[in-house]
Amino acid sequence: MVVYHGLDDPRLRPLPAAVAVGIFDGLHLGHRRILDRLRRLAGRRGLRSLVLTFDPHPERVLGLRSVPMITTLDQRLDLLREAGADAAVVIPFDRAFARLDGPAFVDGVLGRALAAREVVVGRRFRFGRNRRCGTAELGRLGRQAGIGVHVVPPVVRNGRTVSSTLVRRLLGQGRTGEAARLLGRPYEVSGRVVRGRQRGRRLGFPTANLETANEILPPGVFISETVRGGRAFPSVTSVGTNPTFGPGHPLSVETLLLGFHGPLYGAAITVRFLGKIRPTRIFGGAEALAAAIGRDVATARAWFDRRG
Repeated sequence: MVVYHGLDDPRLRPLPAAVAVGIFDGLHLGHRRILDRLRRLAGRRGLRSLVLTFDPHPERVLGLRSVPMITTLDQRLDLLREAGADAAVVIPFDRAFARLDGPAFVDGVLGRALAAREVVVGRRFRFGRNRRCGTAELGRLGRQAGIGVHVVPPVVRNGRTVSSTLVRRLLGQGRTGEAARLLGRPYEVSGRVVRGRQRGRRLGFPTANLETANEILPPGVFISETVRGGRAFPSVTSVGTNPTFGPGHPLSVETLLLGFHGPLYGAAITVRFLGKIRPTRIFGGAEALAAAIGRDVATARAWFDRRG
């Protein structure tokens, strides 16, 4: 997949395209339905499949609300690549872009800059200054510009509409299993191993402390899978503030790789959250905490043994 950074990227040429527009944070099941329609349209009409996305999140720029992102931009682009998009254009969203009205977006951005012949969006798609335009306006403006407009209905699971907002809420509550069912895959965070306080080592459970750019860190203790150098290791991961050792500690991600031996400092790793064992809690001291970690490890080993 070719990635273009902004409409003024010198490599960007207006080749006839089917274009999907959205943030696509998390690339959940609803997003995948949009991308499936995009690929089918592009294949049927002999167009390239192009995704138009934005960074940072528009609502952050406009000051409407604080939006913790499910994925980093790099993770989002990797997921779009895996979903089969031919190209992605990342718009650096700012107030100048936010001032574009509906016709300027459809004619100038979609029509002239991207040579869109078909556009695919979700039902809640909004665009134009102050988000004044929705799918009805997109359809009208698209007809005027000779662009086909396709509005994809949302995915519903267990009576709930799959959305990035719902996934964020579940992850923030540590409900990673429910979030994974909406994402279509386990939630994961990536980063580098840094030196921590080495409390786990002193307790007999040396953990890797992850420094990550991921913004949503689900609280609790989890069965996890940690990927290093392309190889996945069973692991137990704790996300919390180490309350047993007193207040005031920063939130940390600590993962204990089962069956791994060797140095990890500075290594790039990815932690996938597979199932929650328990919430974080305050123990009576180091000995009680070590016993609890031992039980967590036994739970994780049994889970992996059952999985085979």
